This record gives sequence, structure tokens and C-alpha cells, in this order.
Amino acid sequence: MITIAIIEDEPAVRKEITYLVQQEEGTELVGWSDSVKTALTLIKEKQPDVILMDIQLRDGTAFDILKQLTPIPENIIFITAYNQFAIRAIKYGALDYLLKPIDQVELKEGLERYRRRRDNNSQWMQQLSLTQQLLKEEVVLPESIALHSINHVRIINVQDIVYCKGDGPYTFFYLNSGEKELVSKPLKFYEELLKAPHFLRSHQSYLVNKKYISGVNRSEYIVLKSKEEIPISLRRKNFILNQLFPAE
Repeated sequence: MITIAIIEDEPAVRKEITYLVQQEEGTELVGWSDSVKTALTLIKEKQPDVILMDIQLRDGTAFDILKQLTPIPENIIFITAYNQFAIRAIKYGALDYLLKPIDQVELKEGLERYRRRRDNNSQWMQQLSLTQQLLKEEVVLPESIALHSINHVRIINVQDIVYCKGDGPYTFFYLNSGEKELVSKPLKFYEELLKAPHFLRSHQSYLVNKKYISGVNRSEYIVLKSKEEIPISLRRKNFILNQLFPAE
């Protein structure tokens, strides 16, 4: 018997998923939730074998739930209408990923995947342990960095950097004081120091401090608080939008 919990805030969708689960032999629905807060209680109390979890909830996202669970459940089937979340769902070690409207065959395949993983538990748990370890590694920015120009070295506070612009082997630093510094290292070098989610590589030539971003324009430009616009390359568009608007 596979016990199942449903995390879904749309009543009609939740009713549909409940019906599909009830059609599956060897399953038992142990409860449902429609919010981050109640989902945490449900998961901790019922310890379901499989969690069917909508990514977008009325008070947050599925990822808000997972960040508060230790260890991160290894038995989640994510559900959403937007496939832009697929990569992030996979990062969290998703058991499966289903798009709305839910297909009975795909749900059956997801449950069968759980059965196979359960039967090969040792290898699965090793992969889960690695995934959890990676997720716990928080990105910490340095307080300051040294900018090496031709004639001098300047130490600046990282939080004073608005954005960086690469130009071949050089990088321009634009600071919140209005100053601009040219250094003799490529942008790639500083991308290793100024990492996401604090700094976002929106374009091959731009690295932007998230704290100075006020929004986006037509999903083509990052708009800074200074009203300046920074281009977003097509291949980085989904990443940037997901970093700035994770619940959308």
C-alpha cells in the first residue's frame, strides 16, 4: 500500500487529483493541504510514501516547504501548469514531474517509479544524501574584493557593486556611488566570486547585483532602481525570471 498526500490550493484540481489517486490500486490518500503552513504539518504528521505537490500555492511555493523540511523528502511528484520549474524541481531530487491537467497514465508511471526506487533503496538514498548536501551549501558573498587596475588596487565593499560589464579581458565595475572602475580581469573571473542568487549573470557581458534590481521590462531587460536597463539574453531568460519571481 502506498500512502499519498496531496498539496494543492485549487479545489477543482485537488478534486481531480483525488479522483485519479482513488483509481489507482494499492494506494491510500492520507490527507491534503492547500498552503505552505498546513503542508508542513501534514507531511510531518502523516509521513506519506508519496507527496503530490503543486509548485505554486496561495501563500508561497513548494520550495518554501522543502526548505523547512529535514531531511528533504525523496518522494515528491511535483505538479504545475508551468514547465519552467522543471529544472528546479529536478534539483530538489523530484520523484517525478507532472504538468496540469494530470494524465492518469503519467500518474501511474510516477507511482511505479516510486515502487522501483523503494525496491532499490540503497542506491536511491545515496543519491538523495548527495542532493541534500548540495542544497544545504549556502552561497556566501565576500564582504569586499580587490579591484586590480593598471595603476592601483582598490578594495571595495561587494554590496556597493551595482553591476559589472565585461569587455573581453577587462571588466567595468559600476558602483552605487556613481563611480566606474576598469579592471584587467575578465567578467568570468568575477562571476566565480559574485555568485547567484546574490548576483545574476543576465547576459554574456553583464553580472548584476540583485539588490539593485527593481523589475524587468518585457522579459528582455533588467530594470535597475536607477532606471537603467540591463539586457537579458534569450538563453538566460528563464533562469533570470525564476530567480526574480520564483512564485510566478
